[in-house]
Amino acid sequence: MKTIQNTRQSQFKIRLFPLVGLFVCFWALFCVTSPVSASSISQPQLEDINQLWRGSAHALADINCSSCHLEEKTKKLISQPTYESCQSCHESEVETFLFGKHGIRLGEGLSPLTPKMASLPMKESALGRQMNCNTCHDVHSVNTYQAAVDSCLTCHNDTHSLSYQDSKHGQQFLAAGRLPRPSEESVTCASCHLPRQHQEIGKKVFVNHNNTYNLLPRDRMVADVCMNCHGMEYSYNSIFDNELVEGNFNRQPNQDLETLKLIREFEKKRLGN
Repeated sequence: MKTIQNTRQSQFKIRLFPLVGLFVCFWALFCVTSPVSASSISQPQLEDINQLWRGSAHALADINCSSCHLEEKTKKLISQPTYESCQSCHESEVETFLFGKHGIRLGEGLSPLTPKMASLPMKESALGRQMNCNTCHDVHSVNTYQAAVDSCLTCHNDTHSLSYQDSKHGQQFLAAGRLPRPSEESVTCASCHLPRQHQEIGKKVFVNHNNTYNLLPRDRMVADVCMNCHGMEYSYNSIFDNELVEGNFNRQPNQDLETLKLIREFEKKRLGN
């Protein structure tokens, strides 16, 4: 009986240590290193952050406060981490982000992009937001479900974006329920505009954060995204239907591209039919 009791006490201590470590980390970052930060964040806020972090992928991977809030060389506090902190782990994602419209200004050493600069319609409430990793990703919960759709619709106010929720893709995503991350069967804004790809070295899967990579030419969207689910003809007939694209694929394609007709006729002749 004594052995069982000792085992339970040991298990409790093991579960307690990470929480103690997290508290010490917060205390060191916000109370010791920076008195200014200590006065700008309350204990309830710290508890909320702790709760978000504990259920995150970062917590499971032992990525704690100091991983993002402590400068590796100087050990100075980073009160508001930017893409440089993310880049230490998510190198490919940040590299591609800096190539796309969302991040290219940062890559060129300019001020961040804001929705106010965009040529597409944007929501009035979002015009002052600055595009960085934490604009779309909640930095403590690391909720990719939210980043896959909700973050996009926070800013974008064009017909294509607003039509997503009533489209077949949007209905399918809604039916999948609230998950830590979108299921493999879900088609979100990110599924098409930030596609998963394999790195040439190591074949690791990463998310291409260049949001303009497969917009033009449209053939790239077909090859990288559409044909993961749909046939070639269906994909091409859809992606080159401007009205269908604007409505976020809310109906079946009703065109038959001349190029596809020519290919079918050529194939018949080649086979002697």
